[in-house]
Amino acid sequence: MSNFPLAIIFVLGAMLLPLLPRQARSWAYLAVVSIAFVFLINLEAGATLSFPFLNYELVVSRVDRLSLAFGYVFVIMGFLGGVFGFHVKDTLQQVVALLYVGSSLGVVFAGDLFTLLVFWEIMAVSSVFLIWARRTPQSRRAGFRYLLVHAFGGSVLMAGVIWHMVSTGSILFNHFEGGIASYLILFSFALNAAVPPLNGWLPDAYPEGTVTGSVFLSAFTTKVAVYALARGFAGLELLMWAGAIMAVYGVVFAFLANDGRRLLAYHIISQVGYMVAGVGIGTEMGVNGATAHAFAHILYKGLLFMGMGTVLYATGRSKMTELGGLFRSMWPVLILFMVGAFSISGVPLFSGFVSKSMVIYAAELEHQGAVVLLLNLASIGTFLSIGLKLPYFTWFSTDRNLKPEPVPPGMYLGMALTSAICIAIGVYPALLYNLLPFAVHYQPYTASHVIESMQLLIFTGLAFWLVMRKLHAEATITLDTDWVYRRPSRLAYRVFSVAPASLFEAVEQLSLRLARSTVRLGANPPGYLLDTIRTIGHTFFGTKKPVPEPETFSPDRYRIPLGIMVLVVLLFLIALLAWDVIT
Repeated sequence: MSNFPLAIIFVLGAMLLPLLPRQARSWAYLAVVSIAFVFLINLEAGATLSFPFLNYELVVSRVDRLSLAFGYVFVIMGFLGGVFGFHVKDTLQQVVALLYVGSSLGVVFAGDLFTLLVFWEIMAVSSVFLIWARRTPQSRRAGFRYLLVHAFGGSVLMAGVIWHMVSTGSILFNHFEGGIASYLILFSFALNAAVPPLNGWLPDAYPEGTVTGSVFLSAFTTKVAVYALARGFAGLELLMWAGAIMAVYGVVFAFLANDGRRLLAYHIISQVGYMVAGVGIGTEMGVNGATAHAFAHILYKGLLFMGMGTVLYATGRSKMTELGGLFRSMWPVLILFMVGAFSISGVPLFSGFVSKSMVIYAAELEHQGAVVLLLNLASIGTFLSIGLKLPYFTWFSTDRNLKPEPVPPGMYLGMALTSAICIAIGVYPALLYNLLPFAVHYQPYTASHVIESMQLLIFTGLAFWLVMRKLHAEATITLDTDWVYRRPSRLAYRVFSVAPASLFEAVEQLSLRLARSTVRLGANPPGYLLDTIRTIGHTFFGTKKPVPEPETFSPDRYRIPLGIMVLVVLLFLIALLAWDVIT
């Protein structure tokens, strides 16, 4: 058990689940995740499992402190997502959720690039069904775009892996030192991390997922990419600046969003920016901060999507222009949602405070003042949009007399358990710090840090309160980087789909006409030639139009007596003989 691949447990569970009665599947899902957790706590750092494949060695399981940190939070979130979605009876969602969690763990514990690539592709294919499972026209289109983007990213990753394998002779997944292969792999990792301008797929797809599917989507794909960046590209300065810009970028677009789940999706981009910046800083503090923030983010972002998903489940609405006045009827959801909002905003005693500040502190140690400024600005914007704007327009603001449907108990329990973990990490940071890759020499609860954080939060809240009565949610259309491939999509469809299909159809019809003509010529040459002459005469000289060709050709048409044909052949042979004699 010290090196057993956890992904296998989830794959076997996904195969078994459809065979069980509907009433037992939710329990079976939780049982699979629980079994995986038992195996996980028995994994030993330094253990590996490998076997030869062709001329290479596949390391299907490599356990160290970095992979364990991500492994723990992935399994925990897989369980919490199962509790929240306990009411779901859709076999498709349950099966692909297991495959999604399992393939994410497969990437995290992969010690070679081939194993990573296999699970990377399974992760992309399984996750798209959590979008399609909503079964709306919007989710269908968003899912296809999501799949195309990730298929492209997977192709780039495959090219990078092959290039790296040929140039180095190794397929081990370690730190990359540069070169074209490394750049290709970096591009694929950055695409899954939604680093701008490769981010358009995320806010396009995640809001269209199912209520429970979006909870899973928010937790795994981007954080798997953060793990991959930390493993392969820690210390790359480009990532530090990309992450800092990314943090502000996501906040700006989030504030413009009207749909609550789209707003949360943009904040995934912003929060992943902190992680990418920590990876780019590359020091032990930076990598620890990125890992800690990924751990905390998976939990509080899952909680936030649970909260808005519950609102969507109960009211059928997720846009702020259509919500309001839910305080009396859905106040428990508001309380649990605010735990996630305070966590992502970095409020003391909540998980984001002890993880986000570690990344900022790592930038301070490296004297990166501009990075520190950008990350602090992003933190202010986060509290403004998630801690204030979204709950105000959802639970307060204009009362629209909505009558929410009853919410399943599992949804409340899932949110409550996730909230408890967010608070526990904030109150006792050692729960998180003891899991990080390197020894932690950081104390978040210093007087100066607490006072500074509270000043930012209080003044942001005061500014919002002063203008609150003048604020109104507005329906908006926001152009993001997905415009690049969505705007010319019709032209691309005509060029790469309609035009080739029309060409192939024309070639097919021409081939069939040639085949039919050959058959007719062989069956009755004189009749065929006579029809051809008449067609040419009608086309160019306006003569009598030939009789239309029947659907089934009859060789009896224009039949010539056998004696005449024999005479024609005999005359032809005599002419050939005379020509031979003359020449």
